[in-house]
Amino acid sequence: MKIGVFDSGVGGLSVLKQIKEKIDFADVIYYGDSLNSPYGSKSVEEIQKLCLKIAEFLIDNRVNIIVVACNTATAAALETLKERFTSVPIIGVVEPGAAIAIKESKNKKIGVLSTPLTAKSKVYEKAIKKINPKSEVFQKGCELLCPMIEKGWESSEKNLNLLKEYIHQLPEEIDTLVLGCTHYPLIRDDIEILIDKKIVDPAEEVAMQVLFELNKLALRTGFKKEKKEKVKVDYFVSGDIEIFKKVGERFLGEKLSNVYQPLTD
Repeated sequence: MKIGVFDSGVGGLSVLKQIKEKIDFADVIYYGDSLNSPYGSKSVEEIQKLCLKIAEFLIDNRVNIIVVACNTATAAALETLKERFTSVPIIGVVEPGAAIAIKESKNKKIGVLSTPLTAKSKVYEKAIKKINPKSEVFQKGCELLCPMIEKGWESSEKNLNLLKEYIHQLPEEIDTLVLGCTHYPLIRDDIEILIDKKIVDPAEEVAMQVLFELNKLALRTGFKKEKKEKVKVDYFVSGDIEIFKKVGERFLGEKLSNVYQPLTD
C-alpha cells in the first residue's frame, strides 16, 4: 500500500510524522510544492490548479489514498479534488482539526491560527459549528509565518515578537488554539512559550483517519497488511531541495534520503 501526502512545502511533514508513527505497513510519497509556496496568498483558482496537478502526479505513482496535508489547500481545493479523482479516498486536515478542537475545549471558545486564505474562507468556523453550533471560533490569518518557516525558522527575539503579535490578536477567553496551518507544529515550542492554552495539532487525528481508510481498503480488497521494518518515504520537492532537507531533517530528527525534483511539463 502507498500513501500520497502533499503540502505547499515542509508543513505537511507534521502530518507525515504522525502517519509514520501510526502506520507501519504502507510506504509514502510526499510532495512538497515549495516552488509555489506560500499557498495562503494565492487565489482559490490558482491553488485548485496546483492541487489538481499534484494529485494527478500522486495517482500516476499508484497511491491508494491522498492526504491534503495543507489547511489552505483543504479549504480551497478538497471538494474539487474529490470530484475529479474518485478512484482513491482523499482526506483533508480541517475536519479532523475541528473534531479535536471541540473535544478538547471546555468553554467552546476556540482560536485558530492559519494562513490569510484559510482564515478568510472561515473553513474552521464552518467545520466546528457543524459539530457544535454553540461554539465560538476566532481566526487569525498570519501572512508571514508560513514563508518564514519554509525557509528555516529561527527562535530569535524578532521572530518571537512577530509570533506574539499574531497570537495576541486572538481573544484572551479562548481555551483552545488550533494550529490551522501544517507548518505551525514545526514552531510549536515557540507558540507554547507565548500562549497558555490547549494547543491542537490536527495531524494526529488525520493519521488516524488515514489508518481507518486503509483498514477499510484492506478488508475490501483482501490486502494483507505486513509490518515493514522501515516505512519508505520518497520526497518530491518542486523548489529548493537543500532548504527542504535542512528544515525537514531538523523537524523530523532524521536524515532525509530519496529526495527528488519532480519532472515538470
